[in-house]
Amino acid sequence: MGTLSASYFEKGKAYLLLNEEEDNEDERNKRQDALRERRQSDEQERDNGGEEDVEERKERSSDSSEDETDDEDDRQEIERRKESGRVCDSDDPTGEQEVRQERKPAWAPNFLCRNGRDVYHYAGNDIVIYESIGSYGSVMWPAALALCSYLDSNRLETELLGKRVLELGAGTGLVAIVASLLGAAVTATDLPDLLGNLTANVMRNTRGRCRFTPEFTALSWGNELERLFPRSLQNYDYVLAADVVYHHDFLAELLLTMQHFCQPGTTLLWANKVRFTTDPTFTQNFKESFHAELVVEEGDMKIYKATSREEGGMKI
Repeated sequence: MGTLSASYFEKGKAYLLLNEEEDNEDERNKRQDALRERRQSDEQERDNGGEEDVEERKERSSDSSEDETDDEDDRQEIERRKESGRVCDSDDPTGEQEVRQERKPAWAPNFLCRNGRDVYHYAGNDIVIYESIGSYGSVMWPAALALCSYLDSNRLETELLGKRVLELGAGTGLVAIVASLLGAAVTATDLPDLLGNLTANVMRNTRGRCRFTPEFTALSWGNELERLFPRSLQNYDYVLAADVVYHHDFLAELLLTMQHFCQPGTTLLWANKVRFTTDPTFTQNFKESFHAELVVEEGDMKIYKATSREEGGMKI
């Protein structure tokens, strides 16, 4: 099985309770309110693709100690916290409590949160991610961290340098960013209303750092695939998907979409945290549709590597 450079489940477990089935509605609403309050000051910056005049940010910072500081301050803060080993308090999804010294589990990512933004460290780079309330697709899910760790830790095996990569359900863009930083030509897809935040996050973290400029396109699973994405033109080396199996009514369409883009010669990497009773059924259908191998298994987190069963598809 593949290896993971750092664990991702604790952060996912703590920070992403918003998305867990067991959360009751009152607790979820409280967290949404807290996230909404902490992000209000960031709306203007996100709408502009994350680029804001430095002097404006300094003025806003002088009005409130909780406001955003300029990018140089962010970099200095990142370095200070790396040196001290401090990370975001896992019991404080709003990021308002004081960071504390914590010995990370083996799989925990290098991560800190500050004034509405999360900072990760993959592929030798600090990655700044903004989430957006109101949609499960715009918050960080734990399988994205698992897949990022897998890609970063298994560079020789995956060999993304110069490869064409498609991501399904790209969400906040972290996986697309890591794949781009590792040298891939990435096309990130998601629903139309998620593309704004996705594009801003990816471009903020890849501009001037990557060999290829990432591309973005709206994709509704199973919807007019052949007309919008003619199969003869879809020659991707990798298809990536993280936490795309959750409580929704489009699992059949998702599997159809995976099959459409995963042609002979394509490798599909699917990371999933098992949550629902429908997960085993989808997993079984997935295994029947592809040559599939479980390459990572840590508790409820699983990563599958798959290839097409069509003629010419290589069995793993």
